[in-house]
Amino acid sequence: MAPPPPESAFPVRFQYDLNYASADNGIKRLVKEHSLRDLTTQYISILWDEGSHKTNVRSFLGEISEILSGERFSVFTQEMLDSVIGTLRERGNSNATINRKMAALSKLLRKACKMGDIYNLPEFRRQKERQGRIRFLEAEEEQRLFSAIRTRCDDSYRLSVFLVDTGCRLGEAIGLSWNDLQDSRSTFWLTKSGRSRTVPLTARAREVIHIPHARLKGPFSMHNQVRFRAIWNDAKAEVGLGSDDQVVPHILRHTCASRLVRGGIDIRRVQIWLGHQTLWMTMRYAHLATNDLDSCVAVLERH
Repeated sequence: MAPPPPESAFPVRFQYDLNYASADNGIKRLVKEHSLRDLTTQYISILWDEGSHKTNVRSFLGEISEILSGERFSVFTQEMLDSVIGTLRERGNSNATINRKMAALSKLLRKACKMGDIYNLPEFRRQKERQGRIRFLEAEEEQRLFSAIRTRCDDSYRLSVFLVDTGCRLGEAIGLSWNDLQDSRSTFWLTKSGRSRTVPLTARAREVIHIPHARLKGPFSMHNQVRFRAIWNDAKAEVGLGSDDQVVPHILRHTCASRLVRGGIDIRRVQIWLGHQTLWMTMRYAHLATNDLDSCVAVLERH
């Protein structure tokens, strides 16, 4: 048998640069490159339920994909993340908006990493958010606005009353079925957090859901968000609130929370009522609890 040729007999050498990811079972496999659009298509329906939140997430991830210009990657670097955040800020996004978009990106990338599609993650740091003024309706504003809504559509009026007296989100109310309304209570299953909650109903909330069932799925199923917002905008313009960009349907949730806090309900119970995942989200309303500070005056006056 002839001896093997010397190494110098091969003038060309090949070098390979392969990236591997370790799956949960310890087996290593080759990591391919993916675009953010690829990962969004693959995992968005696994990570997010159908609804308005998923629609927002799709929009967020689509914008980030556009910023990345379809770049394919097997690792999402810190430089890529910093570039995305910088571009969003240049486009006028507030820190609060950037945080929401980064939350969607982080959740998607963590899933991709766990599945072995990418093999490293950048460090996500929450941007500092300013505590903005929370706008809510005074009783007189509510009366004028609701009266204008009622002249346009009685179903929209009923929905408005229910929103302000329960503090639920618009999508939660529209998605109610008759079975969700039992014993003067409403249970919200289709929530932003994915956690159900049940709240008791006020007398007028009970009144506005008392309609013939007919073929309706629920008391507000004849509505959709686009139609309600159109009626809302027409009514608010009529009563002189058209230039106030904070007077949107979500203001009814703020109004409910503010009334609970100003009425002496402790912040923990307000959190449970609203369905906030963390107490930090509810603390935005804590400054309204001015009655809790009245006892401080007596202490100070003694000195």
